[in-house]
Parts: sequence; C-alpha cells; structure tokens
Amino acid sequence: MMNEQSAPSTSTLSPAAKLPAWAQSLITQYESAAANQFILYGNVDDRLVLPLGEVAEMGMLTDFLLRVLLPRFDVILSYDVGNGIRVEKGSQLFAQWPSMKGSPELPKTPRAAIETLTHYFRYCANLARIGQDRLHIGCILKAANIAAPNLSGNFIYDLDSLTLLIREWSTDSSLTSSPLATFLITENLNDLHPLLIHNTHAAQINLPLPSADDLTGMLTLLAPRYAIALSEYRDNLSGLAQQFIGATVNAVEGLLKTKDFQKSPIVARDLVELKKALVEQGCEGLIEFIEPTKTLDNIHGQEKVKAWLRQDFALWKQDDLQAMPMGYLLCGPVGTGKTFMIECLAGEAGVPIVKLKNFRDKWVGSTEGNLEKIFRLLHALGRCFVFIDEADQTLGKRESGQGDSGLSGRIYSMIAEEMSNTDNRGKIIWVLASSRPDLIEVDLKRPGRIDVKIPLFPTTTASESFVLIQGLAKRRDVVIEDAFLATIESQLPLLLTPGAAETIAVKLYRCIRTEKCTPSDALQRCLAEYQSPVPHEVMEFQISLAVREASDLDFVPACLRRQPPDPAGVAVAPQGQITGVE
Repeated sequence: MMNEQSAPSTSTLSPAAKLPAWAQSLITQYESAAANQFILYGNVDDRLVLPLGEVAEMGMLTDFLLRVLLPRFDVILSYDVGNGIRVEKGSQLFAQWPSMKGSPELPKTPRAAIETLTHYFRYCANLARIGQDRLHIGCILKAANIAAPNLSGNFIYDLDSLTLLIREWSTDSSLTSSPLATFLITENLNDLHPLLIHNTHAAQINLPLPSADDLTGMLTLLAPRYAIALSEYRDNLSGLAQQFIGATVNAVEGLLKTKDFQKSPIVARDLVELKKALVEQGCEGLIEFIEPTKTLDNIHGQEKVKAWLRQDFALWKQDDLQAMPMGYLLCGPVGTGKTFMIECLAGEAGVPIVKLKNFRDKWVGSTEGNLEKIFRLLHALGRCFVFIDEADQTLGKRESGQGDSGLSGRIYSMIAEEMSNTDNRGKIIWVLASSRPDLIEVDLKRPGRIDVKIPLFPTTTASESFVLIQGLAKRRDVVIEDAFLATIESQLPLLLTPGAAETIAVKLYRCIRTEKCTPSDALQRCLAEYQSPVPHEVMEFQISLAVREASDLDFVPACLRRQPPDPAGVAVAPQGQITGVE
C-alpha cells in the first residue's frame, strides 16, 4: 500500500484481483490520498485467506494487514488495552527515536499510549519535512472501541481528549502529508466514540460475513487438513460452502476440527442443524434461526391471502423482484396463528427464517451493536425472512421515552433505515406480527417498508369453527365425520382462533384417551364446557384494528367489512353470523 507523495515504482500489494472487495476499496482510498485512517468494522474477528503470491494461508485480520497490505511499510505499531503498544515491524528504526533512548517501557493505559503514538508520528513527519528519510508508518488499534468507547454523549475529559488525538491522525496536515496509515478495528461501528464514527476524513470499511466464494476458497485451502470431515464433499466444496452461508470462517473451521477429531464426515442430513447451530453461535443468541418445515397448505382457510402470497413467491422464484413487497405485516387477535403463518410463508418460499430475539442490552451502545451484527447476518444470507414478533413492543418509537437515553429512538432509526433499503428488495423480507398494530409507528408501516398488511381473523361461521377443530383433531389421528357438523352446529363457538381450537383439540384427545368415549361424544363434552380464553371485548377491539390495517379488502371476510366508526369491534348476530357494528 502506498501514499501518492511517496509511491514506489512497484506495487506494495498482491494483485488486486486476488484481494477481497473491502481490501481493494481500502487500497484505492489510501493510494489516491483520499484517506489515511480506516475504521475496519464488521466481521473483524474472523479468519481470512491470506493471498501470499502463489501460496495462500489462513490468518486473522491483523495478519492480513501486516502480511498482505503493509509488507513494505518501514515501521508498524499496534495498540490494545491489554498489551499496550507493540512494535510489529521495524523495531530497530523505532528504537532510533530519541524518546526511546534508554529503552523506556512503553505505556499501556489508553491516554498515555495514544499520546506516545501521536508524539512518534509527529517526530517522523518532522524528519521528513527537513529532508531526512520518509518512513512509511502503520498503526493498528485493536479493539479500538475499548480505548475510545461510545458512552452516548457523556463528557469524560480523558476519553474525549484521547479520541481527539486519534481523530487528529487523519486531519492534521503535517500527518496526512506524510506516509502514515492508521487502522481502527471494532466489531460494531456504534461501539466506537462518535467523534471517530463521524470523522469525514476517516474511511469506514465494512468486512462482511464470508460469501459462498470466500467459504469455497477456505474449504479448498483446508481440505487436505480435514480430509475425513470433508470426505463426502471432496468433489463439491462449493455446494457445501453454499450451505454454510451466514456462518463465520471460525465457526466452520471449528466444526471441521470437531468432525475430523470424531472421525465423522459432514453429511447432507446434518447440514440444516449444523448451519442453524453455526449461525446462532455466531450471533451470540441474538437471533433464532428457523428452517422452514411447513407451507401454506398447512393453513386452514385464508384462501384470498394464500392466493396473493403464492403469486408473490412465483415472482420471487422467477427473480422478478419489482413487484415483491419489502415487507408484510401480520395482524389480528391473539391466537390467530401469526407465528404459524410466518413458518408457512418461509416454507412456501423455500428460505430460512431469522427470528429476532432480545437484542436490547443494558450496556450503553450494546443494543445498537447487536443490531449491526444482525444486519450483517441478514446481508450474508441473501434471501431470508426476518420475523419480528410483538412488533409494537420491539421496534422502538420515533420519540424516545423518558429514562432510556434515546435508545428507543436509535433502535427505531436503525431498523427503519434497514427496512427501507431498496437494495434489499427480494432479498430480505421483513415480517412484523402484532395484535396491536395501532401501536406500531405509522412510518414503519408505510409502503416502501411494509407493502402488504395481512389481517388474520378468527372464525366467522359455525362451519369454519368445525373445519378448524376437525383439522387439528386429525393431526392427532382423531377423525370427526363431516356429518357431525349438523348435530353440534349450535354448540360451535364463533370467533374461534387457531390457538383456542388447538386447546379444544388437545382436550378432545385427552377425553378420548382417558374416558374411552367416541370422538363425537368427546367433542360435545368439550364444547359444552368451552369458554373463550380472550375476553369478548378484547377480541372485538383487535378484530376492528385488523380490519382497518388490511392493505386489501379481499383479505377481510365480507361480514367484517362494514367497519365501525371507532374500534368498538364486531358483534355476533342471533343467527350465528358476524356483523359489523354501526
């Protein structure tokens, strides 16, 4: 890597074609003198393939910087809070610095260490200015977020002053005119001090999770070492790499070591569980990775909704993405099967589901960092569904509440920005679920973020209730004859949700097993004692909200379309039908 003022006649780097895109971007910005400070963030703790001429090896990011990007730099220093300042290269040149006479111990504490590094950079720049040797200096700040953390606006004199010194490495003309390159490494941008993040003179370089090509290269390199683990895929390493998209190289290599030690090859039937374990491990419990096992055929009723969704997926599979929604909102009363619906959606589309878990953290800046990790995974997976349950509570608010130091607003902003990224259309499909969609910020539900709003309703006729119970009973090998509907029609509850029907089906099965009665007798007993788990007024209110949210009235049963002037809900007519309340 070179500076335009002192570029040698030959390149200091391996051929650009062999380097990952992030490294090529870094080289371009440095050699054009556009930037001399680089914030490296993202998948920074992973193993990388080091393209070293005709030979490739595996190494960490620091190895990549030292051996691939900076091999011709004269002095390379590194700093982290644990080890202090270390001379990675050029110790004899560094020892010529007058401040090092008598070999004083280099400082470890952040403020003293940053001051020492700044002093040395200025010394080298001054030497160059008076015509002495121009030393190419590189400096790597490992875990820069620990030395200069984001404490959300709290003024701390020592912290802010050392942060300004680090920032000055990229803004002081006496330093930027000398061949100096500094690298700040942090996993998450939001963990780093805002003065560094918002420094327009520093280039932010994102290291993504490995692509299929990256993983193929890694597996090819490691194949001789883990011959047993890879024996089933010796001739199809690219196919195996495709299965591991979303996992880190560290995680995949750890799996190879374990399998090789056990003398057990990786086999196709294990891949789903292996990938699930690797991805969840890499995200440290922030997400739940659910492989789809159901399709829309598993849903009783909702024919209009299923027809619409199947049209979407037909376009998706043809790579015709212009009509694909950015996201869906599933709304309706509690127990109407919103979570079940997302499983069926993903199965129909043939893609994984990433379910966001509790990404909020008590530590300052950690929640934003957790979201960054999640977004990196989503981009690596390619096509996936992102499921956010109880979205009204999870997504935050535009205006932060009292006592949360602006956290809710920052969560809202990050998720809103990601949801509206048009580059994600047809790749990342957001699915929000809520029984209180009125509590989700209107801006998050707008077209361009959520294009299709699907209401899910309880049953509106006795026959719908019967078919729902009948289907759930059949899963337990309990057969209820169609003709029995006429006998119990007056007993069947309306506004029956799949969740409530599941409870009836379980009780029905229990009654048959414990009392040895027929399915028809058991069902009559269960219905005679049935009481809705959701208060009627709550059910009515949530139905009304779902009607109002629907993006297409075709999704709403005809008997519910006469919308009341306020969310007062629906009423049961004497004939056993549902009518709108005027």
